[in-house]
Amino acid sequence: MSQAARKPAWLKRKIPLPGSHGRVQGAIDELGLHTVCREARCPNRMECYACGTATFLLLGPSCTRRCTFCAVDKSAMSPPDPAEPEHIAQAVARLGLSFCVLTMVTRDDLPDGGAAHVAATVRALRGTNPNIGVELLISDLGGDRRSLETVLAARPQVLNHNIETVPRLYPEVRPQADYQRSLDLLADVRAIDEAIVRKSGIMLGLGETEAEVGEVFRDLLNAGCQSLTLGQYLAPSRDHHSVAGYVSPERFEALRQQALSMGFNAVASGPFVRSSYQAEGLYQAVCG
Repeated sequence: MSQAARKPAWLKRKIPLPGSHGRVQGAIDELGLHTVCREARCPNRMECYACGTATFLLLGPSCTRRCTFCAVDKSAMSPPDPAEPEHIAQAVARLGLSFCVLTMVTRDDLPDGGAAHVAATVRALRGTNPNIGVELLISDLGGDRRSLETVLAARPQVLNHNIETVPRLYPEVRPQADYQRSLDLLADVRAIDEAIVRKSGIMLGLGETEAEVGEVFRDLLNAGCQSLTLGQYLAPSRDHHSVAGYVSPERFEALRQQALSMGFNAVASGPFVRSSYQAEGLYQAVCG
């Protein structure tokens, strides 16, 4: 793909009508929480807030990695807030959610990568609502299997770890990550607890080829991935990795059909699809 020019018409959206936006933002602000919706400048933020939901970001707003596609802050790290798990549980209870998505910044500065904190948050959620569904979108935890076991012991319904892009682009897009390490994490989830749904996501428009995307599909399936999200990469600023091309809604649908025909149980694919977009519906589709 060549350097993209002006955004196409399908990437222009109307601002959602007011709904629960103020209620969601109020709970976030009052409890001192972070969301990936705001920190990563997600284009679906207003839509999700208006529907009364958000994806909570654990372990602070700053990340130790320097991925060139991501808008999450790269400033100095702060110690994990011990009150955060309980505050997350309070916010989720206030919003009346039956399914909750939690994600995390990468914390290579912590011995366990933040695994114990993530697990404590799931336990706090279950302490308030034992039946709540939980999807965790986690970092690669530095490839530490014991840290992954700590997270999985909290028994989330879904373990999501994004592969993000094709291996050829890792040096420029995810310089501190490792393609095989991410695949190994998903395979380890299957080996440790096969009942937990495995999920991953890919951004398109970074310069990948169609053949490379097909290879990533195969690699994810071989690692035991069941659920997949495909979305259009949109550069958060001019300082981030540039958009190499825009994928049409028709092509996204063709890729969805391809992924399903190859063996994925559930696929969300479209220009505005993001990792946690309509997460409960994808989980239900996998469970049949």
